[in-house]
Order: sequence, then structure tokens, then C-alpha cells
Amino acid sequence: MEYEEAKEKLVAALQKKQKTKSKFYFNDLAKILEAKPRDAKKVINRMVQEQVLEYWSSGSTSLYGLHGTGKQAAAEHED
Repeated sequence: MEYEEAKEKLVAALQKKQKTKSKFYFNDLAKILEAKPRDAKKVINRMVQEQVLEYWSSGSTSLYGLHGTGKQAAAEHED
């Protein structure tokens, strides 16, 4: 799958699910992409670098979400 195609597919799927949740596990994203973990990781990492996705970690759990969405993003922009 070409990067741009994968990016569009992932963004569309996450926007559709955004009403119920804003952060997703890596495996959830790999399933959406229908890709092997290694291939999914390349796409997801590139999307994080381009600030399409953002990486969030609690220390024990790593999650990904669309950049600038979710409760965490709202709290970070408060002064």
C-alpha cells in the first residue's frame, strides 16, 4: 500500500471513530491499515513525524491519535 493511500485510510477511519475515542493502540491502527506490524509502524511513524498523528504514552501504555484531538490536547492548551 502506498503511503498517501494508507494515510488517507487511517485518517478517515480515526475521524469516523473520534466521537467515541480519540486515542488508539498500535494494533488497532495496524488492523485499520490491514498491514503487517513492520509496515504499519513505518506508516504510523511517518505520520507522527508529519504531525498528522500524535504519540501519547503514560509510561506503561502507548497510544496514537489524530494530532490536536482528545482531552489531553485540550488540557495542554490551557494556560
